[in-house]
Amino acid sequence: MKNSVKKILIIEDEASERNNLLDILTLNGYDAYAVEQGREGITLALQLIPDLILCDVQLPELNGYEVLQCLGKNPLTADIPFIYLSAFAEKEDYRKGMALGADDYIVKPFDMAILLQTIEYRLRKSERMRTAVLPKTGTFDRFLSEAKAQEALLQLSDNREVRHYKKRDVVFKEKDYPHNLFYIQSGEVKLYKTNTEGRELILRIAGPGQFLGYLALLQESPYSENAAALEPASLRVIPKEDFYALLYSNPNVTSNFLKLLANHIHEQEQQLLELAYHSVRKRVAQTIVWLHDQGKGHVHLLRDDLASMVGTAKETLIRVLAELKSEGLIVVEEGNIRVLKMDKLRRIPN
Repeated sequence: MKNSVKKILIIEDEASERNNLLDILTLNGYDAYAVEQGREGITLALQLIPDLILCDVQLPELNGYEVLQCLGKNPLTADIPFIYLSAFAEKEDYRKGMALGADDYIVKPFDMAILLQTIEYRLRKSERMRTAVLPKTGTFDRFLSEAKAQEALLQLSDNREVRHYKKRDVVFKEKDYPHNLFYIQSGEVKLYKTNTEGRELILRIAGPGQFLGYLALLQESPYSENAAALEPASLRVIPKEDFYALLYSNPNVTSNFLKLLANHIHEQEQQLLELAYHSVRKRVAQTIVWLHDQGKGHVHLLRDDLASMVGTAKETLIRVLAELKSEGLIVVEEGNIRVLKMDKLRRIPN
């Protein structure tokens, strides 16, 4: 383990705990990084591709469980050893963390020796698994290729102009010609289409670490959708000439964007099928589940925006939300929707 410095990411909102962990890991020869918010942790994990992540369970906005869910969906971060830190020792908490794919669970206040032993063990196990997979399937080679492509893309966004958008500010409009690729540094952006009557249909919501506008650039055509800030957002602006230069010179980057394009088409096909065949009640439930699974925890959207994602009128949405609330499936608190019974919400019949 000592022949190369291992990178460890700490996600901990308590300053004293965070600084203590930084000191312990640095003194023991690790390259340690720390953030205090779950969203920051996800963004930094995608940039660093650390060898191991230590994450507190009780975090503001996104908790530790939701951070792991987000990282587990990305092939670049899905296999990184993930250790929870928690002040709670309840069996239910432990089972929940492990069921989501965590590698270990350390209860605070922790013993320094046990913490270091656990980290060493998890790093060694990860190394053994990587070595075992490499000669048989080449999976790790593909992983490295994807990681290098991601690193190249992140470098492409470094030191670029940063534009700041207020809530509802337009990033780009449908039918405009693209001149830039956008990288979301913070905040959330909705991608949507409008009909002749001005009604919106939200296609997807993009967050930190994601790119916008690549579809139009790849097709060399006008934007097929609108983009606007759902909340205050900061976007890095990458001139299309720089994007094309990287795209044509790096086959891994080209592959990554082709995958994004395929996923984009698949998501739109699924959305069209749901609009055609699913009831409004089913679509509302699926949308809430989808937003929750994106790592949001509490779903926080204006009623108009949520209705446009579902493809229904705001009045209809309010009625369905009231029904789900009366059935004990969700709670609506100050504009937030919190899921109480996820399994039942997922299985709502059409």
